[in-house]
Amino acid sequence: MDSMELGAPDGVSARLLWDPATSPHDRRRMLARELVAARLHVDPDDVRIEREAPAQFGYHTRLFASVGGEDVPLAITTTSVRGATVVAVSDPSTVVGIDLRDPRPDQDTWREIHRHSHLWPGTAETDYLAHWRAVQAILAADARGERVRTDSVVLDAGLARGWVVDRPARYQVADVSRGGFLVTLAYGPRVD
Repeated sequence: MDSMELGAPDGVSARLLWDPATSPHDRRRMLARELVAARLHVDPDDVRIEREAPAQFGYHTRLFASVGGEDVPLAITTTSVRGATVVAVSDPSTVVGIDLRDPRPDQDTWREIHRHSHLWPGTAETDYLAHWRAVQAILAADARGERVRTDSVVLDAGLARGWVVDRPARYQVADVSRGGFLVTLAYGPRVD
């Protein structure tokens, strides 16, 4: 049950773990502990990972790290699909969004991709999928999720940069796929 390092850009550390026998929450904690320990050059056993306490009803996935009882000033971003989890750790001044998916989407996903990705006629399915992955990573970085329409995400021609039309934030997009999973990161400076 070894995790795989993803070729994340400077300032971001990311790992992928595929283990269907372990819960997504446990995979998130294990990966976060590994990444924080490596970043701070401490033993993973010295890192404590806790989930955000809910202020109201709901499920909160945000994780926080501490070492020796002191909070660690790092942002932890996670996502899971079935038996796979990706965790990214960055400085709090960097926003990260992650899209994780299988390389062969089901028919419902393909319909959704084609309905929302307005690409030119004759576009290959792989291009539709790459476009969709970048859009989803940017939406994850934006943090408003499904409240934002997918067609309000603008990407450059090379799918290397993008933004949501009503926000000043600009994101870089990186394909860091590994181990049979498609992984896309959107990252950029936090704009408040």
